[in-house]
Amino acid sequence: MKKLERKLTLTTIIAISIAGMLGSGIFVLPGIAAAKTGSSIWLAYLLAAICILPAALSKSELASAMPTSGGAYVYIERAFGPLLGTISGIGLWISLLLKSSFALVGFGAYLLVLINIPIIYIKYISLGFLALIMLLNIFGVKKVGKVQLVIVTLSLLGLISLLFMGIPMVDKQMLSPFMTDGTGGLISTIAFVYISYAGVTKIAAIAGEVKNPGRNIPLAMMISLLIISAVYVSITYTLVGNIPLQELGADIKPIHTLAFILGGPKFAYIIAGIGVITLISMANSGVLASSRFPFAMAIDKLLPKQIGKVHQKHLTPINSIIMTCLIMSLVILFLDVEKIAKLASAFKVMMFISVNLSVIILRETAVQWYEPKYKSPLYPYVQLFGVVSGFILLFYLGVMPIVTIIVISIIGCIIYYTYGVNASRTGVLKRYGHMPALYLLFGKKRNYTHLKELEDKEREELLHINIDKDAEVIVPLLGNEVSPETLIEIGASLNSKSKIQTLNIIEVPDQTSLDAFREKKPKTKSLERMVKTLSSRIKLDINFESIATHKLSSTMQALSELTNIEWLILSWNGRAYNGIFFNNPIGWIVSHINSNFALFKCNGVTRFEKILLSIRHNSKDADKLIETTNSLCKYYNAEFTLLHVVEENIETKKLEIIRNSAQQKLKNTRGNLLLISSENPIETVSEMTAEHDLLILGTPKKDTWVSVLFGTGKDKFAINSTCSVLRITIKD
Repeated sequence: MKKLERKLTLTTIIAISIAGMLGSGIFVLPGIAAAKTGSSIWLAYLLAAICILPAALSKSELASAMPTSGGAYVYIERAFGPLLGTISGIGLWISLLLKSSFALVGFGAYLLVLINIPIIYIKYISLGFLALIMLLNIFGVKKVGKVQLVIVTLSLLGLISLLFMGIPMVDKQMLSPFMTDGTGGLISTIAFVYISYAGVTKIAAIAGEVKNPGRNIPLAMMISLLIISAVYVSITYTLVGNIPLQELGADIKPIHTLAFILGGPKFAYIIAGIGVITLISMANSGVLASSRFPFAMAIDKLLPKQIGKVHQKHLTPINSIIMTCLIMSLVILFLDVEKIAKLASAFKVMMFISVNLSVIILRETAVQWYEPKYKSPLYPYVQLFGVVSGFILLFYLGVMPIVTIIVISIIGCIIYYTYGVNASRTGVLKRYGHMPALYLLFGKKRNYTHLKELEDKEREELLHINIDKDAEVIVPLLGNEVSPETLIEIGASLNSKSKIQTLNIIEVPDQTSLDAFREKKPKTKSLERMVKTLSSRIKLDINFESIATHKLSSTMQALSELTNIEWLILSWNGRAYNGIFFNNPIGWIVSHINSNFALFKCNGVTRFEKILLSIRHNSKDADKLIETTNSLCKYYNAEFTLLHVVEENIETKKLEIIRNSAQQKLKNTRGNLLLISSENPIETVSEMTAEHDLLILGTPKKDTWVSVLFGTGKDKFAINSTCSVLRITIKD
């Protein structure tokens, strides 16, 4: 099957993004919006831009991690699974085609200024232009990008000329009253104009056709949002300062009216012409982006495969484009302007809430394949703001849009259970979510305990690869290790059978075929060579195998059932908590694998001469932790210090009991005891790590409330350590 080509440059996608916003949002919507809130309309546009910012940042991150056509549909489907992915794909598709239809309806009002025709024919002329847009999109995305660049430049020049003429003419008396319907009217207007900024993120839908998407998509989103926000705010301020609210509130061609007041009939005629081509351009970019949603869904087998057909010559999704334009024609014929705008805003708000939640899910679960080249700043506060503000705006849009969302959700469920119910994919949340999230979205907790959790191909491969079942230690290499060699040597120090199994496990999204990973990649070959060299140097039998999987957690569970391992050694970033809502692969493994577990956080030190073992004096695992540390010291010919941090006002008798107990445990080991009185154990341990090469910790006693809710908690001892850290979990 032919694939889409990466043809679009940074300049082109900025133009496409601006064209997606620089249309009905400024040429049509301000008049209707002004009737809802008064001269505070400019503030509504500014606050709407702030509310859209979290979605722009989130989609920038998601697009840099998943640069493929389909945009938000793909991200939501990967995070939540195919059911919600189907609903979101339908919702995103409808929101964009509604916005594009809105542009073509508004285009008619400006066309009336240019040509003297009966108003009854305007809709049919709009349909004619829609047919031309359909052909332009079929003939090639590169042609679309070039057209957008010219039109956006012309439109911006026209609006800037209006600003230069209009701002000095603003009448301060016209700016009163500031809010005609109070705060509620302002918020409802923010929700109403929200759709004006939707184009800023639509370029994510064509990420599969963008050159260097990891850099260009985030940059294009931020640049276009900054430009368009400045244009919207300044133009709407100029509008309410030059046109009486009574006239503006009933005007669906406000830019033409402003041009007529400021520059007379000829200038207004020119601006009307710019309005016509700008609105056509917006509809054009809307078809370009919206048509990619059903295309991506068809590729994922959630819609009939015919919709995923690519034109043999022009390499565009021809059937998806035709279907999108047919639906748009029905909207143009049967819906009025305000209803289209409200419905489009409602769908977009709901989808952006889901996009922000997708970033939270993918970050908190820390799935191996999620490696965005760009990361949203101020995480997770930006995303949480986007979710909360989204629900507030949705509430203020009224009942009809919410009912429509429910109806579309039902339609999405029907489509899923017709075409996608047999999809073997699962979302990240379903795989790594905890009970509250799973019951909320899926009705039950997923069972991980058996090999059946793996797909047939994965299960068959796992059963037939050359795994040394007699190995006492397994070292999974997930691709994010700072020092894989050190991980294996730590495994060697804990091993008594002279055998270690290393596994290069590559986790890929369910939507990605495993066949692409059957052949060894350069990184896998490099790891295999390193393992062979290490095996020869330390004279230890180390077996190496590589496997690709859709479900890392299930693969690890299956490995623990196939072998009788004593130790599992993994690289670590200092985070392995399990929250109520989210889990991460490391946290999941800690909870489910029935073996001892060691997490290694490399802070640059990989040769250990002085080791610090810091545990609670009353730890039930103290004996095993001391024994493990002593084995490590024997391997590295090192010494260790057993550190107990006790409270400052501890009784002398109690202190002696702790000392005697610890010294008894240290008999016949390479360890010595150090007791320190302190009210700040984290700071004390951190200071001690400066004098050591490795800090060994037991499993923390309990998580903080933050980690319990979201799984975001860090091990503060590990994070504050200046030397490398080994956190050991002893299974009962």
